[in-house]
Amino acid sequence: MNFDWEFNGLPLHVLIVHAVVIVVPLAALCAVLTAFWPAVRRRLGIVTPLIALAALVLVPLAVQAGEWLQSRLVTITPLLGAHTSLGGTLLPWVIALFLVAALQWGWYRYSNGDGTRSASVLRSRTGRLIATVIIDLMVVVSAVGAVVTVALIGESGSRAVWTDLFTS
Repeated sequence: MNFDWEFNGLPLHVLIVHAVVIVVPLAALCAVLTAFWPAVRRRLGIVTPLIALAALVLVPLAVQAGEWLQSRLVTITPLLGAHTSLGGTLLPWVIALFLVAALQWGWYRYSNGDGTRSASVLRSRTGRLIATVIIDLMVVVSAVGAVVTVALIGESGSRAVWTDLFTS
C-alpha cells in the first residue's frame, strides 16, 4: 500500500511527532504515579495502559511518516542521519512501557491493590511485596527510558531542521 504521508500540503511526520511528544511522557508519568500513589492508581485505572497503547500506535506511524518524508528530501545531512538513527530506538521503550503499564494495571486491579487475590505462589506477604517492587521497578525503568529517548530524538530532530536557519 502506497500511503501519501501528507495533510494539506504538510508532511504528517511533523504533526504525528507532536502527538508522540505529548502521549509518551504522559503515559510514563501516569504509570509512575500509579506505581507510587494509590489515589492516582484508583482514579486512573485502565486509562494508563490505554494511553500507553496510544503511544504504541503513534510511534510506528511517526517512524513511517518520517521515512516517507526522508525519501522526499533533496539533501540528507549528518544531523538528519543522526535523527533517523535515533528514531528507531523509541519503539522498544514504548513496547516495554505499554506491557508494564498493562501488567501494573492487572496486578493492582486483580490483586485488590495488595496482591491478596493473586496466584497461590504470591500469597505470602513477602511474595506480594517482591512482585510489587519488581513491577514498579520495571515501570520506572521503561518510563525513564521512553522519556529520555523521546527527548533525545526530539532534540536531534530540532537540530536537523533548525541548525543554520536563523541567527541569534
